[in-house]
Amino acid sequence: MSKINQSRISRRTVLGASAASVAALSMPGILRADERSLKVGVYGGYFKKSFDTHIFPAFTEATGIKVESVAEPTGEAWLVQLEQAARAKRAPADVSMMSQVALLKGQTTNLWAALDLSKIPNSANLLGNFINKYEDGRVAGIGAVSWYVNLVSNTDVIKEEPTSWAALWDEARKDQLGLLALVSNSFLLEVTAKTFMGGTSALVTEEGILKAFDKLSELKDNVRLWYRDEAQFEQGLKSGEIPMGQYYHDVTGLAIADGHPVRSTFPKEGGILDSGSWALSRASDKVEEAHIFMNYMSQPEVQSNMSRKVGTAPTVKRSLLDLTPEEFASVSSEIDPIIPRYDMYQNRSDWLNQKWTELIVG
Repeated sequence: MSKINQSRISRRTVLGASAASVAALSMPGILRADERSLKVGVYGGYFKKSFDTHIFPAFTEATGIKVESVAEPTGEAWLVQLEQAARAKRAPADVSMMSQVALLKGQTTNLWAALDLSKIPNSANLLGNFINKYEDGRVAGIGAVSWYVNLVSNTDVIKEEPTSWAALWDEARKDQLGLLALVSNSFLLEVTAKTFMGGTSALVTEEGILKAFDKLSELKDNVRLWYRDEAQFEQGLKSGEIPMGQYYHDVTGLAIADGHPVRSTFPKEGGILDSGSWALSRASDKVEEAHIFMNYMSQPEVQSNMSRKVGTAPTVKRSLLDLTPEEFASVSSEIDPIIPRYDMYQNRSDWLNQKWTELIVG
């Protein structure tokens, strides 16, 4: 997973309430087995701490299966470790939270054990795009968490709230934007395609991608900061020095709660919805426990609790959640989102990085 960082989770942790999950006793059909355990890989730092405090104890209470959480490195380093370990028939974690690109790459080496959805009945609660399959139809992973990257702006500098991603191209925004620095985490090609080219299906061909690059290059003069350090952009957004850009919806919400003059807008084209999925290493011998874990995590009650306590957007259908409208709006939206073309980044990674450097940030 390319994005859930310590700074945003640390602030969630401060705002978090009690550790007990309301869903702890919601699985009466699960047979308790005190000696059973499961190693679960999640992103380190405060994100792991939030799961250790608010989520995993409730799972153990409900099922009797003890969780040993494992801190994953960021990027694709964890995928490499899992691959190497699987070849030696070892599993440093049984279940891991994986970014969508890493999940796809793992499929090429058959790293993930196929999941049996009949043993994960709560998977029926998930939105359709959160069931990840091999080309032959086997299920490789299911949705764990998701989060939005939105159009953000400073309310002191930009009085009227923008309604479209097209606002990034406005000539009035010259030298005012802060945008993510990588092609593979900004998803600006998808934003461009959804805003100006009828949808992300325009990115299926190389010709379509080049057209998106051409349109995206038109906003270069508006960019003041291509950022890797989120804190740098966040400070500029709060002060008004960099009054518009793209940023994480939940972090912006925390800044609003702290009294800063900022807003997070779900544009009419949708916010960018990125996500991580649970996947089971083929080297794991905890297949039954893994299915119980994924079934538990796919409950609406648990997803609601994660939104409240961890700050993630739910992966289940809105109608099933007990979140208030305000709680749901703090992490998600009912506007159809922009879903990144993860297949594009898997299949054209080197070429995309080259073109990004040549045409956008070079």
